[in-house]
Amino acid sequence: MAAQDVRIQAENFDIGAETAALTAGRVDAGAVVTFLGRVRGGDDLKSMRLEHYPAMTAREIERHVEEAKQRWPLLCVHVIHRIGELAPGENIVFVGVASDHRQAAFEAADFLMDYLKTSAPFWKFEQRGDGGNWVEARAEDDDALKRWR
Repeated sequence: MAAQDVRIQAENFDIGAETAALTAGRVDAGAVVTFLGRVRGGDDLKSMRLEHYPAMTAREIERHVEEAKQRWPLLCVHVIHRIGELAPGENIVFVGVASDHRQAAFEAADFLMDYLKTSAPFWKFEQRGDGGNWVEARAEDDDALKRWR
């Protein structure tokens, strides 16, 4: 069974340390794929606030990690998603996947990011110079998720 680590946290993380932890003690990991998502700046964005429902969010992400482990031969999966007030340029999400081979690692990481972007129970509020707004789902993100169903 593949090892996994799912964390929801306000604190920043170190991508190098997280990548090293993904493969610690694993000489069988022939492929490691990582994704780092950051808060985009521009359009007068001052900050983004991420909210979640603590009793549900980690469990839902873990459920999708389990689905990825059923679909692909994975050795290890780490998902970190930050919450709270984040400024442009700050880390927001880390997905790391280790497998014997690259295709499984790439596909599993892509699958997990499509889920996190569209369906994970997070709510995003963007604060701009002229006020703020809740971020709406985008059709192209929903379309990307459909390929996995």
